[in-house]
Amino acid sequence: MKKIKNIILDYGDVVFMIDFLRMESAFSELGIKNVRDYYGHRAQTKLFDDFEQGKIPAKAFRDGIREISGIYSLTDTQIDTAWNAMLIGVTDGNHELLLDLKNEYRLFLLSNNNEIHYGWIMDYLKNNFDLDDNTAFFEKDYYSHLMGMRKPNVEIFQFVLKENGLIPDETVFIDDSPQHLKTASELGLKTYLLTKPDTLYDLIYREGLLKK
Repeated sequence: MKKIKNIILDYGDVVFMIDFLRMESAFSELGIKNVRDYYGHRAQTKLFDDFEQGKIPAKAFRDGIREISGIYSLTDTQIDTAWNAMLIGVTDGNHELLLDLKNEYRLFLLSNNNEIHYGWIMDYLKNNFDLDDNTAFFEKDYYSHLMGMRKPNVEIFQFVLKENGLIPDETVFIDDSPQHLKTASELGLKTYLLTKPDTLYDLIYREGLLKK
């Protein structure tokens, strides 16, 4: 393998912590008991796929939630609040770690995201760090709903590699989803699965991507 020159990071549960159980609980309190039938860590239905690819706007997503739940009285605010309940925040020290990585590598973000979560995250970054977005930490940050494609589909990886002239075997990809890593690995990237309670900080130093 060639010397690593590039790192592509996922966002959720890599840089920014999420908790699916909080979201499930919030929807359950609204009367939606079978959230895992529609949305989960490894797979999801077309409604969520389309939302993450920007194929439908937030209004259509909310209407879809009402449709699949059969609870047509749900307000936009109730749906947004439950959907955003999974969002926790950036792990302490991760922003500093990203800046250290950016000094050593070409650093990119590749996130499956959606209009509602993206808006919440941007507000969170502004309110907590006085940041307008994530651009300070990455050469470029990519979000699925703004690109019209999502992981684990091969096209999204090929797009990022081609647009930035990245050589796969000089590139590391870190994600918390095995199905995303599988595609990246098939393209020749070196991959790392990050699962709790492991942290990005520990993985980066354990694998020698940064030296203490």
